[in-house]
Amino acid sequence: MGSAAIALVAAVVGVAGTLLAPVLAHRSGARAQKAEFERQQQAAHAQWAREQQQSELAVRRTCYIETNAAYRRYRTQQMNYLWHVHRGEVTEAGKDELEAARMAHHAAFAEAQMVASPAVLAQLDDVAKALSEGYRRTKCLEEGNPDPGDTFEVIEAYLHWIWERWEEMRAVMRADLGLTNSPAGPL
Repeated sequence: MGSAAIALVAAVVGVAGTLLAPVLAHRSGARAQKAEFERQQQAAHAQWAREQQQSELAVRRTCYIETNAAYRRYRTQQMNYLWHVHRGEVTEAGKDELEAARMAHHAAFAEAQMVASPAVLAQLDDVAKALSEGYRRTKCLEEGNPDPGDTFEVIEAYLHWIWERWEEMRAVMRADLGLTNSPAGPL
């Protein structure tokens, strides 16, 4: 191959390079821009997912606090009412307090059914059933028609047993919220 052919090939390569350089530069820039856009999208999605997770945690936390308080109040009102029944001091005000605690418990349980994890919901359901049974047994005792073997002491022991179940329920709620430290005992 002669020098004229080499010069011609060099000229063709040079012209082709000059013509293709903007196209290749544009493609390379477009790829870089696409990669940057995808990184930004991934970062935005990750941020949204973190915010969503924090929001859901805040909703669960608020719900668990309200549910915990409602369950505790309902059990406490049952204990108070049982004592009023035992002393023969049941009043309309006492009945109203128990009913208000019962309704607050039902409302809190209904809300928790929408946001609680399956583990928490199982605990809530067990304690709700136990509270319902305690209410029924106390009302039967009040009406003078207790279950066989039910006395004030037996029902009181049952309500104390519910307290132990409540502590288990609270521990499952705390674990669901990612709280590993154990709180000080009951107040």
